[in-house]
Amino acid sequence: MTPPRDRAAGRRSNDRPSRPPNLQRRSQLAGEAAAAVAEVESALTVDPDPVAAAFFDVDNTVMQGASIFHLARGLHRREFFTTRDILGAAWKQAYFRIVGVEDPEHVADARASALAFIAGHTVSELESLGEEIFDESMAHRIWPGTRALAQLHLDQGQRVWLVTAAPIEIATIIARRLGLTGALGTVAEHVDGVYTGELVGEMLHGSAKAVAVQQLAERFGLDLARCSAYSDSYNDLPMLSIVGDPCAINPDTRLREHARREGWRIRDYRTGRKAARATMLTAALAGAAAGTVAAGTAIRRRLG
Repeated sequence: MTPPRDRAAGRRSNDRPSRPPNLQRRSQLAGEAAAAVAEVESALTVDPDPVAAAFFDVDNTVMQGASIFHLARGLHRREFFTTRDILGAAWKQAYFRIVGVEDPEHVADARASALAFIAGHTVSELESLGEEIFDESMAHRIWPGTRALAQLHLDQGQRVWLVTAAPIEIATIIARRLGLTGALGTVAEHVDGVYTGELVGEMLHGSAKAVAVQQLAERFGLDLARCSAYSDSYNDLPMLSIVGDPCAINPDTRLREHARREGWRIRDYRTGRKAARATMLTAALAGAAAGTVAAGTAIRRRLG
């Protein structure tokens, strides 16, 4: 009987001798593979389209709900301002939004109250908090369908901007996290990095959005007839009307009717119940909070 050690030795003697690795061939294969990947990536690269771009509203268009509401809630949790402060200013905003009477003195008073919230705070403080709040309260509220539309424009070599009444701070964070070109938002004045409690101009709302888009088009040589714009609100009709490809996203009743009459594209990513409630609640509640705090939490930025 063959000892176990001898049997093992016998098996090894019958094995084919191992060949040394062909390092030269492996190097050749590695080089060919790398070149093939580079070729594929080059083929997938889209030439930039310098005259076409897309402009997206944020609240209820890119994100479920009002971005400023999520920001305000996060700031409140961090004791950035008191419950009494935000409720008082929100009521003033809600009054003229729900009733439909935008008395100039009333609006000015509401804006002054909101701006008082951040007067004396630093830009860096709000920027840091905005990053945290995006991660905890906003990232999971991005509409996948709208995100896909924005990516489609990017894939076509077009630039994509957010255009919103929300603070330029939070708008810039959202744009950066989604890989977009940039953002336009409401701008608050600051001196030496500290907020003064004043706006630079007015809130970026309604016709102001159209003006901002037109100025951006002039600056970058865009052909607005080849540009697209997306929004959920009839208030953004000025912006939607100046581009060649307007699209209503999760539209309110007035915008939906207008879009149907004009033959515009309509995309609704809400379920039936959410869509039905949105018309009544979004403008009255989320919109009121958005208008209030947007005036008080924006950051002064210049287009680079």
